Amino acid sequence: MFSTMLSRIISTSTTRASTTLRSNLVANLSSQRWASTLVLSEPLEEGGVTPGQTQSIITAAQSFGQPVELLVVGADPPTQIPNGVSKVHHVPLKDRLAESVALAVEQVASESDASVILGASTKFGSTVIPRAAALLDVSPITDILEIQDENTFVRPMYAGSVLGKVAIKDPTKRKVLSIRPTSFDKAPLTEVGDIQTHSDIAPYEGAEWVGESVSRSDRPDLQSATTVVSGGRGIKSGENFVILEQLADKLGAAVGASRAAVDAGFCPNDWQVGQTGKVVAPDLYIAAGISGAIQHLSGMKDSKCIVAINTDPEAPIFQVADYGVQADLFVAVPELTEKL
Repeated sequence: MFSTMLSRIISTSTTRASTTLRSNLVANLSSQRWASTLVLSEPLEEGGVTPGQTQSIITAAQSFGQPVELLVVGADPPTQIPNGVSKVHHVPLKDRLAESVALAVEQVASESDASVILGASTKFGSTVIPRAAALLDVSPITDILEIQDENTFVRPMYAGSVLGKVAIKDPTKRKVLSIRPTSFDKAPLTEVGDIQTHSDIAPYEGAEWVGESVSRSDRPDLQSATTVVSGGRGIKSGENFVILEQLADKLGAAVGASRAAVDAGFCPNDWQVGQTGKVVAPDLYIAAGISGAIQHLSGMKDSKCIVAINTDPEAPIFQVADYGVQADLFVAVPELTEKL
């Protein structure tokens, strides 16, 4: 009887050991199947230079400890790429429909066995990343501020008033993520090496790219500028924005605005800073006539130095400002411009 019982124990232990070994082998094979982290580039700047937002995403991508590959969708290949990129994929599509770019992401990610697909939390990335995630049959995690480990991320909630920690339950599945560029340093640029061209990827057939109208300015791009001068409802009219533009020109700064100023028609939509606009983190942010609604603060509170100019001492903007000036902006801003 004892020998029979011992045989059953040995048999059961052997079966469990075999099951554990098989599970570990499957897990190891699954992890080995993944080859890289794929980063979707923002549209290239003039001269084929990779934009600053993508430089920051490359830095974030290196947190996963895998070779980092860059996907560029557009007519021309890049001439300069962030340092740390092991391979460049170029899909020569002339259109930039979000659906076409998402198809390119899905196909290149599948071909390169990418376990992580990253994009920027910008207007471009926010239209492409969810579509690419749907094609890859995974749920995206968006607007990530911090990567704690390969499966745990921190992202803002409720317009940035709360930071939530999000964990992925199934680490064997692909991860599709969008990263807030202002939360990571920019990887330095270097000359591009070999480029793999994917000329067989076709655009989305359900819509047609007609064209685009790009506004040109001598001022720096709002999201990459080191100094930003923004105006709010307190500027009172679009004509009065010239006061802020004069200060911006003296500082070599970009010009931004709150949603209230944009909705009032004082300035164009692409100047909007905030939850539904652009997220910025310059070295210096000057807010003139902006009360500081939480939606605006979520788009600029990571700025290194914030200067607020407002007549209302109770304005919420003063709670995040490093320097507060309780004064009429129509007096304070021209005086500041004159002294520069």
